[in-house]
Order: sequence, then structure tokens, then C-alpha cells
Amino acid sequence: MRVSIIIVNYRTAGLVVDCLRSLAAELASGDSFRVVVVDNASGDGSLAALQGAVAEHGWGGWCDVVDAGRNGGFAFGNNVGMRHAIEAGDARGEPVEALHLLNPDTYVRPGAVRALAAFLAGRAEVGIVGSRLENPDGTVRRGAFRYHTVASEVEGQLRLGPVSRLLSRWVVAPAAPEGAWRVGWVTGASMMIRREAIDAAGLMDDGYFLYFEETDLCLRVARAGWEIWQEPASRVVHLVGQSTGVNQKDAKPRPKPAYWYDSRRRYFEKNFGGVYADAVDAARCVAVLASRGLGAVLGRSGDETLSVSGVLAARRRSVLSSRDGARGAAGAGGAGGVGAGA
Repeated sequence: MRVSIIIVNYRTAGLVVDCLRSLAAELASGDSFRVVVVDNASGDGSLAALQGAVAEHGWGGWCDVVDAGRNGGFAFGNNVGMRHAIEAGDARGEPVEALHLLNPDTYVRPGAVRALAAFLAGRAEVGIVGSRLENPDGTVRRGAFRYHTVASEVEGQLRLGPVSRLLSRWVVAPAAPEGAWRVGWVTGASMMIRREAIDAAGLMDDGYFLYFEETDLCLRVARAGWEIWQEPASRVVHLVGQSTGVNQKDAKPRPKPAYWYDSRRRYFEKNFGGVYADAVDAARCVAVLASRGLGAVLGRSGDETLSVSGVLAARRRSVLSSRDGARGAAGAGGAGGVGAGA
């Protein structure tokens, strides 16, 4: 299967070079693919550093470094890379059959890319397949999930035995089996997308700045008739949070940034409507308040990175944006009518 790999960089040039080293080893072992590294206007010398590393190591035959021109977010950068890859073709210049999105804070274990390509090649019904994600010591990280729902918002916030057992069907991150399994969505840290699935569902929605863009893409691909799977034979080390500064392993939890809440709201509103998005927000807010109360009683609480104010502020921004958009559309329609009449 003809594959191109997309890596989006924002001020993590050193990590990207480490990732490229791991990919160079795969090429040396007989794999064939092309890599596109997109710099999202890092402004810290990353672009020159990446171009220099590619030239220094002789990677220019299989790796392109592209300047995105601005930092439009993770989805935007991946779309720049995917468009470039589709136009350029694979390592031999032939049309690509699959696009592998790979985080800058990852490196691949031997055979990781090959395993994903083989899985897609052998299962015509699969549109996206994700890797098994690992810590550097080999312990497994969750990388495949169910879709978020009202029930999962409650369970995810409380994380309380009786509640989790009652809502077990809606737990977003269930324990993974040993073999490949069909899932709702896989993380964008390492996912391979069939070109035909992209043609059917479209590229990533760059209205998301960061987070939920891969969930949105998997949902659209699934709605277009394709299956989503995880293949644990593809093993990728993910240095969690190194590219974003959020949820770093062993670090004290940090509050979610505003764009996380905005992406969350966009996902629910876009895919399920405003009423459902409000229901999800209400469930999360109630669960946050309940978890604070339980924390005082039991000496523990649920997800401490989330806040009611963050959820409500995102809803308010969404409502204001919709109103502004409606006013703009009305104004454009009015202007068009006058122009047409004249």
C-alpha cells in the first residue's frame, strides 16, 4: 500500500527529528513511504532546524518540510500536509493510497507503519486504523475509544465504582483486548486513513484548533460507511503532552485550555445538534459539582482538570459566534439582493 506520513510541528523540532530517525530506520529495513513535515509557523527557528536536519541526514529523498504559513491548529496543519502528500504522491511519485497522521512527540517501534498498511490492505471495509500507543518503558496507553455521550460525561467525571459499573457500556476508554478490535475512534497520535475514506468524508475540520478533530474525522468516516479499528501489532511510543504541554505523564494535572472546551462544544453541536450539546454540557456540569462534593467526603474527586466555568464559557462563545454568523449571512444576503436588483 502506497503511504505518506504527515507530522505537524509547533515548536517541537527536536522531537520531530527523533521521530524521523525512527522512520529512517524503517526505510532502511525495507519499508517504502514518504513523509511530509508541516511547520505551523512555530516562530522559534523550527522550520530552519527541520530543513537543516533533513539535509544533514540525507533524508531529502523521502521527507519534505512544508511551511504552513500560519498556526491554524492541528487539523489545519494536517490538512496542509495531506494536500501536499496527495499532490506529490508516494515515494515513487504514484498516487497515495493511505495517509498516516503521526504526532511529533512519537517514535515508531519496528514494523509499526508496515502493520497499519497491511491491515488496511487486508480489510477493504476499514477506513481508519490506529496504532497501539506505549510509554517508553513499553506499558500501554489508551489509544482507542468509544464515542462521547451524556452518560460518558457523567462517568468520566465521577469515576466512581458503582457509577462506572452502571454506565460501563458508555465508558469512553474501555480496556483493550490483546488483538485488533473495532472501535469508535482512535487518537490522532498515530492513525492511518484510507485515501478513499478521505475522498468520501473529507479532510479534517480545521474549525477545531486542537482536540476532538480526530474524533470528528472518525465519526464522519464511520458515517460514510467505513469501519474504525485499532491494530496493536503497530506499536508507537507516545511521549504524552510533549507537543501540547497538556496531560504530561507524571505531571500535576493542569486545567484544560479554552480551546479544549471550544473544540468539545463544536464536536457535540456540529455532529448532534445544539440541544444534545446542551444536554452534554449540563451532564458534565452536574457531574463536576457532584465530584467536588464527593471529594470533600471521600478524600478524592474525579477529573480535576475540568471546570463548570470552562464548559459554560465555551457554550457562550458558541452562541455568540452563531449569532454573529447569522447576522453576517443576513447582511450578505441583503447586499446580494440589492446588487441583483440594480
